[in-house]
Amino acid sequence: MAAGKLPKTAAENLPREFYERDVVTVARELLGKTLVHANAAGVTRGIIVEAEAYRGPEDRAAHSHGNLRSKRTSVMFGPGGHAYVFLIYGMYCCFNVVAATTDQPQAVLIRALEPLEGIDLMAARRGVAIRGEKDVRKLASGPGKLTIAMGIDMSHNGLDFCGDELYITAGRAVAGPEIAATRRINVDYAGEWKDRPWRFVIRDSPFLSVKKA
Repeated sequence: MAAGKLPKTAAENLPREFYERDVVTVARELLGKTLVHANAAGVTRGIIVEAEAYRGPEDRAAHSHGNLRSKRTSVMFGPGGHAYVFLIYGMYCCFNVVAATTDQPQAVLIRALEPLEGIDLMAARRGVAIRGEKDVRKLASGPGKLTIAMGIDMSHNGLDFCGDELYITAGRAVAGPEIAATRRINVDYAGEWKDRPWRFVIRDSPFLSVKKA
């Protein structure tokens, strides 16, 4: 076992079947699940508290809108349960969970985590000091912050979540009343699709990227 890898069995990963469903269902049910990254630097874990669904090719907010298949979007056209990582502003990575099945290019953008393990490592990667709970809340409260804190970059694009480096486990159950659905963030260009209530959050979580939308 490589340094930094958690002692676990493959059974702890969510099964492929979890991901191979409609993206809106997957996004909602990812709330409360635990994202884990284990490598030579150490282990970081966080609870998913905010997730947005993108249902290509009809969704004008999705990178795969119009069935666009490119070097960037190719992983979205593969089977569910893989990482889709892309750059924004030429400098920040965004981490997505590919949903549905082959040739159904759907993905869930993970927007925020509640840090659980490896907080000092997250802070070092972010270049911030942890003086109290308020600082912990800001470690992964946004797509760019999340990937830096978790050590996720373009090298992870296409990675299989059924492996033992970057994966998602069951975490804790989130009851219906704990979940709020809002419109997605920063997709005003998408016409009527901008109003789809496909951003799912754990209601009142202090770890969200945006409190209201």
